[in-house]
Amino acid sequence: MKVVSTNIAESRTILKNGKEVKTGIYKLPTDKGIFLGKTDVRHDAVIDRKFHGGEDKACYLYSADHYPFWKAQYPKLDWHLGMFGENLTVKGLDESKIRVGDTFEVGKAIIQVSEPRRPCSILAIRFNDNGLVKKFMNTPYPGIYVRVLQQGLIKSNDCLKQLNTASESLTINDIYSIFSENKSNFDLIKLALREPYLSEDCKNSIRKRLK
Repeated sequence: MKVVSTNIAESRTILKNGKEVKTGIYKLPTDKGIFLGKTDVRHDAVIDRKFHGGEDKACYLYSADHYPFWKAQYPKLDWHLGMFGENLTVKGLDESKIRVGDTFEVGKAIIQVSEPRRPCSILAIRFNDNGLVKKFMNTPYPGIYVRVLQQGLIKSNDCLKQLNTASESLTINDIYSIFSENKSNFDLIKLALREPYLSEDCKNSIRKRLK
């Protein structure tokens, strides 16, 4: 896997249900690279820290390989890397193979996979399509959130070197499927709740489904 773009955003005000809200989803590539801190990316706009940023969501990675699929869905959009609000656009990222707890060295940083992305309505506004969240949830392309074990600078063309494989853990797509086609698969749900590296926020969302 290789980083093909590093992306950050300034805060932007948009309309959500007729009300003005701020967001940091409108990320653009930067040729200076990004610095991963313990809870966020330095100089990146992180607005709602209840759902973004923090130790388990310090950085969001999305696969460059998924872009052709989405470009075909939205050919009239002005496309550039960072469109999904990702800090790192990565070639070769495959959620069906990456496991929760996998650890990678990239640039000067060390990161650990913590959970799949679960989209909110802000992404739908970004794509100007109220149906985007449902479409996103029905694909195997969630991207990954990571926790930062070692802070450091990451630049385009940096490779992700796998340091540890959490071979006993579920894949990112296994976890993600609990929120769509496997929402009634209680055996899978129980396995997910026992995952030592899965974020507590994701586990809490899964527990709500059990109720």
